[in-house]
Amino acid sequence: MLPDGDDLPELLLDLAVPHEEINELVAGLRRVNDDPGALRLLRECVEELFRDPQETGRTPDLAELLDAAPAGLGGAFAVYVFLAAVPHTLARHRERGIPTETSRRTLADLGRHMAVHRRRYGTLGVHARRWLVRHFRGELYQLGRLQFERARLGQRSAPVLAAAGLDAVPGTPCLNLHIPDFHGPLTPAACDRSLALAREFFALHFPEERPVAALCHSWLLDPQLKQYLPADSNIVRFQERFRTAREDTEPSDTEPVQFVFGAPDLPVARLPRRTSVERAVGDHLRAGGHWYIGHGWFPFPFPFPFPLPLTTEPASGGA
Repeated sequence: MLPDGDDLPELLLDLAVPHEEINELVAGLRRVNDDPGALRLLRECVEELFRDPQETGRTPDLAELLDAAPAGLGGAFAVYVFLAAVPHTLARHRERGIPTETSRRTLADLGRHMAVHRRRYGTLGVHARRWLVRHFRGELYQLGRLQFERARLGQRSAPVLAAAGLDAVPGTPCLNLHIPDFHGPLTPAACDRSLALAREFFALHFPEERPVAALCHSWLLDPQLKQYLPADSNIVRFQERFRTAREDTEPSDTEPVQFVFGAPDLPVARLPRRTSVERAVGDHLRAGGHWYIGHGWFPFPFPFPFPLPLTTEPASGGA
């Protein structure tokens, strides 16, 4: 299931695993291969990961299995699970005719989440393990600056899109749009390129799904950011691509703190003010304000060129 020690470093580099983690992972490989219990658990994890492989919205939670890793392997065990899953993922990609470069860039998110884990906890491990299951199941793809996840409209989003004239009911295919960090600025040109890639990619590789819209659920869509950032900032211009799906009433203050400053529980009083985004997030919290997850959408296939702005009156009520 796992490559041998000589081949492992090349696979790890293909997955953007930080160089400083490679020796430890190669050294731990023998321990996994020599432990029948670890190999059995590894197989169980991979089988669970690919359960209902063609379905979206059924992302399995491997937490209970991963937490049962043998003592001494710790966070490294999740890495070995994803490594063992790679051949299965690539086989499914080949069935869909997905280019090798798209596969490589999508699965390289493993290395990014390992870097996040190391930065936050100082140890080898994988941050947001359940999130990465989407990548390895073939539900999510890195296309340029943005990530696109195959999904289905829920009970809250479908009526909003239907009211705007789309043929949308709960369960209708859609795309969830995600903005990974460590990928440079969120420039309009980079976003345009990603959207153009997505338009071609899903029509070619998943023609039967016919998604009707792209949705984004992120603190980056909180309209309060416009109070702090200039109108021509990348974040504001990104917001203007979306129509409002709904508004949250529960604060999510830890989301921007986590993504901007690296950890969700940093003391607000001591948050740095080095950039305009840092000043916006920190100053708003220090003034007693709160941040919220914004929920936006726009139609798919995307028009080209992509018009700015796309706005409607905010929807009210729950999702």
